[in-house]
Amino acid sequence: MPALLRQLQGLGGCTRPIRLDGHRTDVDTRTGEILHQLHSTDLPAGHLLVRCNNRRLTRCAACAETYRRDTFHLITAGLHGGKGTPDQVATHPRVFATFTAPSFGPVHNRPPGSAGTARPCRCGALHPEDAAELGTPLNPDTYDYRGAVLWNAHAGALWRRFSIYLRREIAKRAGLSQRAFKAYARVSFAKVAEYQRRGLVHFHAVIRIDGPAGGTTPPPAWATADLLADAIRAAAATARVPGPVVDGTAHTPAFGTQLDIRTIRTADFEGGTDLTERAVASYIAKYATKGAETATGTLDRPVKFLAELAHLDITDHARRMIRTCWELGSRPELAELRLRPWAHMLGFRGHFSTKTRRYSTTLGALRDARAAWRREQAMAADDNSRHRAPDDHDQGSTLVLAHWTFAGVGLTPGERWLTEAATPAPGTEGEPTHA
Repeated sequence: MPALLRQLQGLGGCTRPIRLDGHRTDVDTRTGEILHQLHSTDLPAGHLLVRCNNRRLTRCAACAETYRRDTFHLITAGLHGGKGTPDQVATHPRVFATFTAPSFGPVHNRPPGSAGTARPCRCGALHPEDAAELGTPLNPDTYDYRGAVLWNAHAGALWRRFSIYLRREIAKRAGLSQRAFKAYARVSFAKVAEYQRRGLVHFHAVIRIDGPAGGTTPPPAWATADLLADAIRAAAATARVPGPVVDGTAHTPAFGTQLDIRTIRTADFEGGTDLTERAVASYIAKYATKGAETATGTLDRPVKFLAELAHLDITDHARRMIRTCWELGSRPELAELRLRPWAHMLGFRGHFSTKTRRYSTTLGALRDARAAWRREQAMAADDNSRHRAPDDHDQGSTLVLAHWTFAGVGLTPGERWLTEAATPAPGTEGEPTHA
């Protein structure tokens, strides 16, 4: 039992680990000596268990929490440095912007009133904040479901077009050509996609102006947060992507008119509408683990057959959007949008979290650093159990021969009980600290 508990604790609370069959052999390349052999049947669980690393909160809370914390550190590093990013990025102009989708028909909502109160909806009711009908169409029969699904399908391309236009708008305000702009400044950003209750994605982004080499070089004197915000407004207003013509109706996805841009200040500045670095990082990280299922009541897995919808506990609005994806996905001219495989995401197939190369560190680098630390801990424990010094063998002279095959997913009832008993609830350890 203690050995099984140690193996399960190595999963960090993951409840849907990948089970692998196979073996591993460590060989000293200088002498040919077999240093260590491990077979899956020798492990307490009978398999090698590997974390699922699913970012969805609804699929694995523990792995989603790890993803959230990694995103928090990634965003924070791009705001005030650390983890390979210079501290001077904290002095660069940066804003936090939220981009929304346009309207495809009136929906139930809580219009803001005076003094922070809410006004009645168009339907005449004053909906509570947790009302199930919020975000759903007032008249589903007239709501533009095709337009909504196609907007989601083109949201990633629309963001790419916006990022191109943004560089043009900044260069224009600086009196530079697009080619000359590269010699003076660079735009860096990190963004996350979030689903609104109406089933449409919108983007939260940290956008920063750096010097020509990125965060390691200071931006030019003309680069200010006000100039950046003005350029973002102009780029968002003009960005368009050519969409398909469906039954005689042309669709040209563009951002909605609701655009929120706020300057990011350091933690030393308070008051007004400014945001602190920590608030921005926490806000973005929170949405990095949530999908369409959290906001709209849809699914967190692909739909294999449309007939499944009749037996699933999802909202009528989500069901209509999925059906629309399925219907449009059958058209050859829309095949490249892959609407059927992404029907559970209501047509959106883009990455939930993206960044430019030089914004800060990467999720891969954070995972590699964590994996290296875990290997060092495991090796130290193994060395102590064998009563030998950790440096008896040079790691550079060790050849690892491994062969693993998929054997399943998940835990047995007994393993699940042990995991739940030994693992604290995600988030109870406190907010991750910046190192």
